[in-house]
Amino acid sequence: MIEQKINDFFGDAESTGFGTGWWSGILSAFFGFLSFGSVLCLHFPQLLSSPELRVHYPMHTMRLLIQGLIVGALFCGVVSSILRKKKVLALTGLLLATAATLLGGSSVPINQTLRDGPAIGLDWFLLDMFLMALIYVPIERLWPQYPEQGTFRKEWVLDVVYFMSTHLPIQILSFMVLLPATLATKYLGIPVLQHSIARLPWVLQFFLAVLVADIAEYFIHLALHKVPFLWRFHAVHHSSKALDWIAGSRSHFVDDTLVRGFILVPMMLGFSQGIIFAYLIFVTLHATWTHCNFRLNAKWLEQFLVMPRYHHWHHTSQKEGIDKNFAIHFPWIDKLFGTYYYPDNWPERYGLDGEEIAPNFMGQTIEAFGIKKKSPLKT
Repeated sequence: MIEQKINDFFGDAESTGFGTGWWSGILSAFFGFLSFGSVLCLHFPQLLSSPELRVHYPMHTMRLLIQGLIVGALFCGVVSSILRKKKVLALTGLLLATAATLLGGSSVPINQTLRDGPAIGLDWFLLDMFLMALIYVPIERLWPQYPEQGTFRKEWVLDVVYFMSTHLPIQILSFMVLLPATLATKYLGIPVLQHSIARLPWVLQFFLAVLVADIAEYFIHLALHKVPFLWRFHAVHHSSKALDWIAGSRSHFVDDTLVRGFILVPMMLGFSQGIIFAYLIFVTLHATWTHCNFRLNAKWLEQFLVMPRYHHWHHTSQKEGIDKNFAIHFPWIDKLFGTYYYPDNWPERYGLDGEEIAPNFMGQTIEAFGIKKKSPLKT
């Protein structure tokens, strides 16, 4: 098992508490990985950076951030190497930061003229990983619902692979999702509707976009559960036996493509690209948050907006919560269609009910197409 080998290589039996060198080692390796990847993007911007993002980068700030990551990796690596007997994490961070420095660090010039075209999108992956970890790891450590779960729970490596698979091929996914939506808009667009929506205040436009997207996603989400062929793809997302911020990334690419296309088509009929872009940022942050291992709640808000406990009940394998809570943003949509379930407690079990799928990324990806039949769990 790759996950076990990685854990054995980097892990040890020592305490992982504050002051043991564990977290400084993790930060060193994480910062080193980000800085090395960022320097590669500076060297090969045409291949590794996303054309949609290039024009928006404040390069002076980005170069300062890269330099800060290099310094952070070196500092945390030295601290970890002093505090901890096993030096693998520290050495990994130090080596990556040193390699980034030797490759020119943040001062690598970009001399070529960049063009639109296919790109791997490494910059988007690094930025999203950095921001998501910066936001969600601290809140999961400070206010966890399941403290014993930990940051590096079982199957975390698998979910990192899924995170990479949905971020690195950004151009391919964009083509698969946006092209059909754009073609549909060309023939189905309603100019009167588009002009009417454009005259509304921006906040109201955004709210309507979220509402339209959530209603559309409710029905495709329902179909993914109720249609056996589609469930094979969606079952991958529900196979996580523990939820946290990165567990939401576990999703088959067919599932991802169907959902994104299904919500983008109605949105593109009446909303501007700016509103759609704002929604994509919102759904990324909100969907990640609803998967979090995060116990704090706002009682006054939960009747209007989906909270982590609400979506956790959608992921339970307990009978009472199965096929409930399909809405992504507004829980009252489930009330409207009779699929609302929101008790005061949290679920005790997560994952699939009575079925199993392959334990690895390639197996899960292939099995969903029916290449290998799933077998029921032995009880």
